[in-house]
Amino acid sequence: MADEAVAEHPAEPAAPKAKDARSPEAPPRGGARGDDNAKDAPDAPGSSDASDSADAEAAEREKERERAADRFKDRTRDPLAEEQGEEGPTDAAAATRARQSGQKLLASSRDLVSFDRSDVGQVHINNISVGLDARRSGLSMRDGPVPAEDLLRIRRTHIEPEGYVRLRRALEARRLLVLGGAPGTGRASTALALLEEVTRDGEGGHNSERVRRADPEGGVRGLATQVMGGEGGHPRGTGYLLEPALDRPGTLPPDGMDLDQLASALAEQGSYAVVVVSVGSAANPLLAGRYGAICPPAPTRELVAVRLRQRLEEEHGDPARGGGGARDRDGGSARDGGEGEGRARDGGRAPNRHADRDRGADQDEGRTRDADHGGDRTRDGGQDQDRRPDDEGSLSRLLERAAELREDPEVTEAVGLDDLRPAEAELFASLLAGHLLGSVGREELLSGCRGLAAVQAYEWFAGVDRALAAPPPGDGRAPVRSGTAALFHPVAFRIALAVLGGASHSAVSAAAHLLTWELSVQSDPDSPPARPLFCDDPESDLALSRARPADGAVDVAGAEVTGRLIFYRGAALPAAVLAELWDRHFPVRAPVVRWLRLLADDPRPQVSMRAAVAAGELAVRDFEHGYAELVRPLADAPTPRRRVFAATALDQAAGHASHRRAVRKVVEDWSRHGTPALRWTAAMALGYGRSADSMDDTLDALARIGVRDDGEQLAVASLNVVRLLTLPECATVLRRLADWTGHRGEEYQDLALVSIVRLALTDVDEVLDDEPGTPLGDRGDWPLLLALAATRPELTGKLADLFWTALNTARSRDVAFDALETLLRSASRKDGRAWTREGLAALLPALTAEEHDRRRLDWLLQRMMRDQDRPLAEERARALWRLAVPARQRRSEEEESHG
Repeated sequence: MADEAVAEHPAEPAAPKAKDARSPEAPPRGGARGDDNAKDAPDAPGSSDASDSADAEAAEREKERERAADRFKDRTRDPLAEEQGEEGPTDAAAATRARQSGQKLLASSRDLVSFDRSDVGQVHINNISVGLDARRSGLSMRDGPVPAEDLLRIRRTHIEPEGYVRLRRALEARRLLVLGGAPGTGRASTALALLEEVTRDGEGGHNSERVRRADPEGGVRGLATQVMGGEGGHPRGTGYLLEPALDRPGTLPPDGMDLDQLASALAEQGSYAVVVVSVGSAANPLLAGRYGAICPPAPTRELVAVRLRQRLEEEHGDPARGGGGARDRDGGSARDGGEGEGRARDGGRAPNRHADRDRGADQDEGRTRDADHGGDRTRDGGQDQDRRPDDEGSLSRLLERAAELREDPEVTEAVGLDDLRPAEAELFASLLAGHLLGSVGREELLSGCRGLAAVQAYEWFAGVDRALAAPPPGDGRAPVRSGTAALFHPVAFRIALAVLGGASHSAVSAAAHLLTWELSVQSDPDSPPARPLFCDDPESDLALSRARPADGAVDVAGAEVTGRLIFYRGAALPAAVLAELWDRHFPVRAPVVRWLRLLADDPRPQVSMRAAVAAGELAVRDFEHGYAELVRPLADAPTPRRRVFAATALDQAAGHASHRRAVRKVVEDWSRHGTPALRWTAAMALGYGRSADSMDDTLDALARIGVRDDGEQLAVASLNVVRLLTLPECATVLRRLADWTGHRGEEYQDLALVSIVRLALTDVDEVLDDEPGTPLGDRGDWPLLLALAATRPELTGKLADLFWTALNTARSRDVAFDALETLLRSASRKDGRAWTREGLAALLPALTAEEHDRRRLDWLLQRMMRDQDRPLAEERARALWRLAVPARQRRSEEEESHG
C-alpha cells in the first residue's frame, strides 16, 4: 500500500470530471446528486458570523441525507425475503438450480403418435399393427388351455431374463412360484415359459393342453380345488398360470396357509403353478414368503436385436415363397395375460434357450412343427434351406444398417426411454425394419418412436378408478371404496415424479401422498380416505413407475448435501405423463390444481420451482384454464413465494413460440395497469428475459415498475435488472443503467444505483441458469460483478464506471463501500486458494484510475486490517493493493512523492 499516512475517514473525492464516463453530469448543489460531496464540504467563508438558522438548516440537510441513505439501504435488501425477515436466506441459488433441472426434464415437445385410444391394445403406424396393452387386469382372462402353437412360440422366442434358471429350479422344487413384477415387463411371458419347460418332460408332457390359465375370480383357493380334482379338475402334470387382481378395493391377498394348501395339491398331482402378481404393498407379503420371487425384465438390447432380426427375416424372404406373407398383423399375441409381453412371430428366429437339453429329443419335433408353419425355415438356428447366397448377403447388410439406425442419436432421443419392455421392443423393431425396407419414412419412424412414451402414459391412467365401481369378489355386496388411497397412490406417484423428477425420493413420495389425498377426496367427497402410514414400498414405487434412484446433491439451507434422488427411466416420460393427464382426464384437473398450489407454498425450492415449471407446461396445453386456475390467482397472492411460482410458470409458457405473444401481452398489462402484487410478479417474469419483445422493452417495463409509487417496488425491479445481466444482451443492460444514472428523475437514478450495488452483492449461481462448463457457470460462487469483469473484458470499463458512480454518490456510498469490501475479501478463500483474484485484477485498475480513488482504496484496506472481528492480513492487503495499482504506476507515484 501507499506509504503516506491515511486519514481516519476517506479522502474527499475530487469534483466530477466533465467528460468522465464514470461520473454523472455535475448537477447544481442540492439537486439529484448535489449531496455527493456536501457531507465533507468545508464551512463557507465567514462562518464565524453564521446564524443559528444556517446551522439548523445544515443539520436538517444532514438528517435528510442519512434518511436517504437508509432508504437506499432498504432497497438493496432481498425482495424475496419478506416472509423470512429482512436478513433471512432465500436459497435463490437452489431455486435457480431447481428450475433449470425441471426445464431439462420437460424441455422436449413430443408429438403424440396417432392411434385409436378406444382400443389401445393396437397401435397403428403406417401398415404396422402391434399389441401394446399392458394395463388390462387379470379379470379379463378366463380359465382355459394355452394353445400348443402359442407354447411353441414361447419356447422358441422367449428371451430369458437374468436369474431365469434360479426361477425354474425354485418352481421345480416347490411346485408353486409367486412371481412379482411390474405390468408390461414380461412377467406373464416368463411364467408361461417356465410352465412350458417344467411340464414338457413331466407327467403331462404328452398332453397338448398341459399349460392352462386359471380363472382369477376363484383365486388361489379356487385353483387348489381344481388341482385336487374337484369341479373342473384337470389331468396330472398340468401347469397353471394364475393372475389374481389384488389391486381391487376389498380384495384380500391369499395368506401363507392358502399357498401351502395349493402347493400340497400340486405335489400330489405332479403339477405346477405360477401366480403372477404386481409388485406393491398388497403383494409384498406374498413375494417375501417361501414361494415368492421377483421377475427381472428382459434385457432391452437383446430383446430389440432378436425382434429386429425376426422382422427382417420375415420381410426379406423370397417373394415366390411368400416369406413376408406370414407376418402376424394383429400383433401375434402369445396370449400372455393381455400384457403384450414376450410376443412371438411365426417365422421369427430366436436364441435356442434349451439348446443343450433339447437338441436331440426336440429337434425333429421342431422341424415337424416348422413345416406346419410354412416349411421354409430351420428352427434350430440355421438359415433358410432355399435362401440364395445373395439374399443372405443382403440380409447381413440390412442387419448392419439396423444396428447403426438403432444407435442414431435422433432415433434414441425420439424413443426417450432408457429400456424397452417386450411390447415396446416389438414396435420399435417393426418401425426400424419398416424404415430399412422402405415402408416407413423417416418422420413416421421418429413419430412412432415418440409414441412409445405416450402409450405408456395412456396405459398408466386409463380406467384406474373403474375398480371402485365394481363389487368385490364374492357375494355381490355393494362396492367397497375404502381402498381409494391404495388405488390412487401409484398414479399419484407417477404424476409427482413427472412434476418433481430429479428431486429427492422423500420429496416426491411426500408430494405423492398429498396428491393421493386430493384424488381420493375428489373421487368420493363424502368418505375421506384412510391414510396408511406404513405401507410405502420404495422398490415397488420404482418398479411401477419405471423410475430409477440416483445419488446427487440436494440444497438444504444454502448448502449442498448428498441425497437420494429419483428420475424416470426415460426423458420422454415426464412430458408424456403431463400431456396424458391434462389432455385426456379433465376431472383430475381440479385436484391437481389444488395440489400444485400446495406445492407452491413449499419452502423447499426443489419442490416449488419444479412444480412451477410443470405448471407452465400444463398451461401451454390449455392456456385459458392454466391462466385462470394457476397463474392469475397466484400472481396476485400476498406471499412472494406464490408470486415467484406464477412468474416462473409464465416464463415456462413463454418458452413456447405458440404462447409467447400471449404471455408478453399479460406481462405488459400487469406492468402498466396491475395491482402492486401483479406488477411484482411481472417484474419477476421479465427477469427471465422472455416476457417482452426485446431487451429494451424488458428494461422499459422494469423501469416503469421500479419508479412507480415512490419506488415501492424498486427492490424487485433492480433484482431483475441484475438477472438480465447474465444474458447475451448484457451490454444493452449496462448502457441503460448508465442512462438512468444521468436521468433527471431521482427514482431512475435510484433504480440504477440499487442495481449496481446489487450486481456486486449477487452471486452468479443465484441468477444464472447455465450449467458448469460455461464461462459464468464455472464461477457460480463469484459475485456477478467480478465474474463479468473476468469473462467479458470488453465490459470491464462500463462495469467500473457504474460502480465508481455508486461509490461517489452520497446516498449509495456507504452500501457501495460495504459491497466493495465484500468483493475485496473474496480475492482468496480461507485456505489461501485463489478465488476471485482474476476478476479483481480486471476491475480494480479501472476503478482506481485517479489518485483520489487510490487513496480511498488505501483507506478501505487499512480499515479492513483494523477490523476487530475479521482483520485482513497485511500480506493480503498488500496483494490487493498490487492488483489495483500496476507496478509502473506505483513506481511513478513513489518517485513523485520523493521529489
